[in-house]
Amino acid sequence: MKNIPTIKFKKLFINGEFVDSVSGKTFETVDPRTEEVITEIAEATKEDVDIAVKAARQAFDNGPWPRMPGAERAKIMVKWATLIERNIEEVAALDTIDGGKLYSWCKTVDIPEAANILRYYAGAADKIHGEVFKTSRNLHLYTLMEPIGVVGHIIPWNFPTIMFFTKVAPSLAAGCTMVLKPAEQTPLSALFYAHLAKQAGIPDGVLNVVPGFGSNAGAAITSHMDIDAVSFTGSTETGRRVMQAAALSNLKPVSLELGGKSPIIVFDDADVDKAVDLALFGILHNKGEVCVAFSRVFVQEGVYDEFEKKVVEKVINWVVGDPFDPKVQQGPQTSKVQFDKILSYIEHGKNEGATLLYGGRKVGKKGYYIEPTIFTNVKDDMLIAQDEIFGPVMTLSKFKTIDEAIKKANNTKYGLAAGIVTQNLDIANTVTRSIRAGIIWINCYFAFDNDCPFGGYKMSGFGRDYGLEALHKYLQVKSVATPIYNSPWL
Repeated sequence: MKNIPTIKFKKLFINGEFVDSVSGKTFETVDPRTEEVITEIAEATKEDVDIAVKAARQAFDNGPWPRMPGAERAKIMVKWATLIERNIEEVAALDTIDGGKLYSWCKTVDIPEAANILRYYAGAADKIHGEVFKTSRNLHLYTLMEPIGVVGHIIPWNFPTIMFFTKVAPSLAAGCTMVLKPAEQTPLSALFYAHLAKQAGIPDGVLNVVPGFGSNAGAAITSHMDIDAVSFTGSTETGRRVMQAAALSNLKPVSLELGGKSPIIVFDDADVDKAVDLALFGILHNKGEVCVAFSRVFVQEGVYDEFEKKVVEKVINWVVGDPFDPKVQQGPQTSKVQFDKILSYIEHGKNEGATLLYGGRKVGKKGYYIEPTIFTNVKDDMLIAQDEIFGPVMTLSKFKTIDEAIKKANNTKYGLAAGIVTQNLDIANTVTRSIRAGIIWINCYFAFDNDCPFGGYKMSGFGRDYGLEALHKYLQVKSVATPIYNSPWL
């Protein structure tokens, strides 16, 4: 088939080498476009994680990476970024066949952004330093910022490339070593990036990639006594288990970026056409498999009817199909499990009494394709309004006042993102300060930047990716005190 790459890397990457799992087990990774097996991948279990952690521990305790000047780490990270760009078409195709992502988007956005993330944190690698304090008690006091140690990264399947580098880049810049488990649904690009890391000159043991399942390899990472910190992105339910395992082992610090049920609020003064475009992109981008998806759309009553009419007019022309086709706007859901889950939520919505305005059906005879789906007459306590569906399903509701909109927006256990569409600065400022979410977008969507911290409120987790806040997750502060002349400590 056109654009299908040869799968070169199928084994675990431990201590700079591709190796079989100890058990010899493998698992299938499936093309969601065709429902056919792409290849067999070595399956990491607890024994493999132990070997990977031992390699990472050796690399941290005795290897060059944590002791290397930040500028030297930066050179290697920049070289890795250049190698990624040279292989952009191949790695974009891997994420397309493995996760159903749009090839054009991977090639023009995700993969270039991965290189940008590496260069951003490479720029910070030689600027990590503590502070010097003048104390009231005649102490010469200063702080050191030191790498936290061996880090365990567990990443999701919806953005396999972006999430890989969101975790790996700042921890590398900090001087950490790591063991990373990609999602079992999308392991191919992570293994390819490990190969490029070796080519770039990242020392053996610094980056270890162990594909496998959460119940085995993931659990081994979170409970491992020799892993010093864990960074996890995924569901709230799994995040709770990660936190429990970390607490019951060596009390390692955890950062969690979890689920979302993000609202977008459209006010009467909004440009309705723009609001419709934002709402559709906000729920259909990446086939709705986005933690910050605008899954709950609240429209003020003065423009509600116009909005509802125009959203149907535009969604009719939304193109679902093969993600290699440049005309396609929405590919298949990543897996059969996710496909079935979304369809079951659509049935819940019907049974709960919501009105199916558009869509709701499977597309085609083969592949995990689902129509864009819009529900109206949705009550706030319905399952489709409360649970994270993680698919192309929009719930559309009407509101009267600003206070009502704020109450509806906050009526969820999540707090990851929110959108506001208005031309009134007073409304924008009022609502921005009232919604409990980690990022608010005014008249835009998916406006991320490497400088912009990203994370959640409430059950959407804690800790921040991006920005220097992410770098500090992988550093710890050491205070050093020396008494000086006439100090009471002498």
